[in-house]
Amino acid sequence: MNTFKNENGKSVLSCMVRGIQENKAYLGEVDGLIGDGDHGMNMNKGFSLFGSRFADQDLSFTDGLYELGNILFSEIGGSMGPIYGTVFMDAADAGEGLEEITLPDLASMLGAGLKGLMEIVDAKVGDKTLVDTLSPSVDSLTASAENGETFADALKKMKEAARAGRDSTKDMVAKFGRSSRLGERSRGVLDAGATSCCIILESMADGILALLDQEG
Repeated sequence: MNTFKNENGKSVLSCMVRGIQENKAYLGEVDGLIGDGDHGMNMNKGFSLFGSRFADQDLSFTDGLYELGNILFSEIGGSMGPIYGTVFMDAADAGEGLEEITLPDLASMLGAGLKGLMEIVDAKVGDKTLVDTLSPSVDSLTASAENGETFADALKKMKEAARAGRDSTKDMVAKFGRSSRLGERSRGVLDAGATSCCIILESMADGILALLDQEG
């Protein structure tokens, strides 16, 4: 299958929730090395709130993304809530009304999320932020769509791009956030936002891969 039904997409959101919950402590450890250590706690709070609030409701993939984004934007502390909230809500808006979600659709949705992010932050690739994970992941999906690759192959390549983007932040100097005060001392450590973004994208990809198999 090269599409999945939007209405069946809640399972993808559930995978994303589990991904963050299972990595709460790890994200806290990564953030604690050069940040204030609360990234895992805050992300887990937002994703778990979404999971519990909509546990008994049917949600489409796009509606779920929007509701998750709204919770992150308005109900968790730290600077990352509004950042992820914007990404998810803008991605959801780009896919509103879709009955079937194709590879080009997902690429467009995540591209819209990245565009929305770039409108509220000045960070670019190389600044040691989640942009270093999200941007190459969007580029990978877009290239796969243009090359006519299968949805499954594209998702696997996106996961590789996300991991490479996350890992690239280890050798960067932070330009934003608390860690930017450390200058050169921020080098040698992964960025927490890039790390959580990788977890989210990998979990999303795994959820969609499972849905493609199920619907196929």
